Amino acid sequence: MFQFQHIDYLYALALLPVFIVLFVSLTYWRKKKLRKIGDETLMSQQIQGYIPGRNTFKFILLTIAFAAMVVGWANLRMGDKTEKVERKGVDVVIALDVSKSMLAKDLQPDRLTRAKQLIMRLTDKMKNDRVALVIFAGKSYMQVPLTVDYSAVKMILQNVSPDMVPSQGTVVADAINMGMESFSRNERKYKSLIIISDGEDHDEQAVEAARKAADEGVIIHTVGVGSPQGSTLFDPETKSLKLDENGNPVVSKLNEEALKSISMAGHGSYSLLVNADEVADKLNNSLEGMEQKNLGSLMFTDFTSYFQYFLLTGFILLIAEWLLPGARKIAKLKKNEATA
Repeated sequence: MFQFQHIDYLYALALLPVFIVLFVSLTYWRKKKLRKIGDETLMSQQIQGYIPGRNTFKFILLTIAFAAMVVGWANLRMGDKTEKVERKGVDVVIALDVSKSMLAKDLQPDRLTRAKQLIMRLTDKMKNDRVALVIFAGKSYMQVPLTVDYSAVKMILQNVSPDMVPSQGTVVADAINMGMESFSRNERKYKSLIIISDGEDHDEQAVEAARKAADEGVIIHTVGVGSPQGSTLFDPETKSLKLDENGNPVVSKLNEEALKSISMAGHGSYSLLVNADEVADKLNNSLEGMEQKNLGSLMFTDFTSYFQYFLLTGFILLIAEWLLPGARKIAKLKKNEATA
């Protein structure tokens, strides 16, 4: 089974379309310049060492070399040796509030960014737990189903924004219900739901939904993001402060009481997000303190890496591109026979 050890490095491949667009644009610009000077074919012949298609070939070599080196850095590898190991853990659904109030800056750089940082820290501390990611505002959406691939959760998390949920609000009950759909109905334990929100404009059904979830064995923890004093909101459409119907600046405040009520109904704990590492430790300790189910499975314990082949390929292509001579300058035109 092939896999990448450092999958995040593959993001660099997104630069390839940019390189292609820049190359095509530059080629078009050069041809346009030649047409202004004279006949394009004639002018090309005056360039020392001109070979048709050479620039394109050199660009292709550089592009393939770049792609090969990126894949090499990501370290493509294959598992060779498997071992039966005992894995124990719980199923965890993380529900992240992405309503526009999460863009308030009473936490720097903003509430949503700090919430993402918390999830990153938490997944770094997890070992065998399966984790899922749900985003919610006026409606909930499953982003990552239960998985032990924490890198996939981090990858999706980086692109999460309020624009992904068109309907606004903080419908925690819907997030709880979606989380419940992710869990096995045959088990009455080994399940936890973590709600990360500012609690603003929450729905009244959230506490009842948390109580029902607890009855089915789900432990619900809540994390408050923001400050009770609150902060004004920036409206990206008007590029100014968001105003209410009376023309006054809208102030978004953390609703701790709502989040505490939800965690109490869910037999869990409430945490105020001040230090991401401390809150992540607290949540991870709570998860480790739960009764865990046996997740025994085959795991790869020995790998063969192939990064050296990709790096060597990239290096050879770079040398080949460098050795190809380039067209240096326009040669001097022959004197007009009439003046010879």
